[in-house]
Amino acid sequence: MFEFEIRHRDGRARVATFTTPRGTVQTPMFMPVGTQGTVKGLSPQELLDVGSQMILANTYHLMLRPGERLVEAHGGLAGFTAYPGPFLTDSGGFQVMSLGHMRKITEEGVTFKSHVDGSLVSLTPERSVAVQEALGADVIMAFDECPPHPAEREYIRRSLERTVRWLERCQTVKTRGDQALFAIVQGGVHADLRHLSLDLTLPFETPGFAIGGLAVGESKEEMYPAVALTAARLPEHKPRYLMGVGHPEDLVAAIALGVDMFDCVYPTRTGRFGYALTDDGRLNMNSSAPRTQLQPIDPECDCYACQNFTRAYLAHLVRAEELLAPRMLSLHNIRYLHRLVERVRSAIAQGNFRPWAQTWAQRYFRQNIPEWFEGALAAAGDQVEYKRA
Repeated sequence: MFEFEIRHRDGRARVATFTTPRGTVQTPMFMPVGTQGTVKGLSPQELLDVGSQMILANTYHLMLRPGERLVEAHGGLAGFTAYPGPFLTDSGGFQVMSLGHMRKITEEGVTFKSHVDGSLVSLTPERSVAVQEALGADVIMAFDECPPHPAEREYIRRSLERTVRWLERCQTVKTRGDQALFAIVQGGVHADLRHLSLDLTLPFETPGFAIGGLAVGESKEEMYPAVALTAARLPEHKPRYLMGVGHPEDLVAAIALGVDMFDCVYPTRTGRFGYALTDDGRLNMNSSAPRTQLQPIDPECDCYACQNFTRAYLAHLVRAEELLAPRMLSLHNIRYLHRLVERVRSAIAQGNFRPWAQTWAQRYFRQNIPEWFEGALAAAGDQVEYKRA
C-alpha cells in the first residue's frame, strides 16, 4: 500500500516515487498547506492545475472546527474538501509550541484553551491519532513536542525523550493500515541531542521520518548542520520530510542534503502580502516598479496568472485590495515552488544537480551566495561532511 522507490541519485539528492492509497507522488516535492481543509484562496482544481501532489491539513484546527466526526462523515478529507489526491496531517504538536501561555504540557499530553471558543481542550498521543484516523489522511504524524528557539538545552533533551514516549503510544493505538505514521526527530540545533533523538527514534522503523524542531527562529547557519546530520542518518529507503520549510533556497539546500518532502504556508502567505516568487528573488508588487511593467510575473511560468496578466495589472489589483490579487499571487507562488522541484528532479535525473543548483543560486542570490547554502551544496557529495559556516 505504501512504497518508496528511489529512481535517481546525485550525491545525497534523490528522486523517488512515493506510493500512497490515493496515488503516487514524485519526490522531492512541496506540499501546500490547507490548515482549515483549504489552501487559502485556491480551489482543488486550481491546485491540481499547478501540479500539487499532496496537501497538508492541520489536526489541531480541524479537531476544533468543524470537528473530525463531520470530516469523517464525508469519507475523510478527500470527500470533505473535494481534493482527490493524497493528504498529510500534522499531529498538532507544532501548536504545542505556538500556543505559548495558552497551554500546559504534561507526560499525558497537552491541555490548552481553544482559540475558537476559549474552552479547555486536551490533546494526547491517543487523541491525535484518533483524530487523524477520522480525518483519513494518507500520511499521519506522531504526536510530538516542538520546542521553541531558543530553549534551554535540558528542556530540549527532556522534550525529545517525551516525544519518543509519545511515539510509542501513537504506534500502540494506531488501527488503520491505510495510513502511514511518520515519526519526528527532534533535538533543536544541538548535534548530540539530534543523535540522541535519532538513536531513540530509528528503532521504531516507521514508514517515513520527519525532521522537526527547525525553522522555528534559529539562523540558517544553525539550521543546516542539523538538517544534514539528521538526513544522513535517516533510512535510505524511506521518505524524509523537513517540516514547515518552504522558502525556495531552503528547498534547494535541503534537497542537496537528501530531503524528500516539504510543507509551508510561505507561498500563500507571502502572496497575500503582495509578493511573487521568482528566480530573481521575491518581487514586491507593492513597490513602484511593477506598476508600469507589461510583462508577466515570470515569462517562463505556465501558471494562469503569468499566462494572462501583466505585472502592472496585478500591481493594480494589489493596490486596489481586490481579492483576485492574493489569489493569483498565491497561485503563482505555489506553481513556482512546484516548478522549482520539477527542475530539481530533472537535474538530479540528469546527474547535474550541483551545477544546476549553483547556477540557480547565483541568479537567486544575485551572486552573493551565503556560506550556509554553499555548505549544503558541498555536503551533497556522498563523502563530504557539512561544515558550519
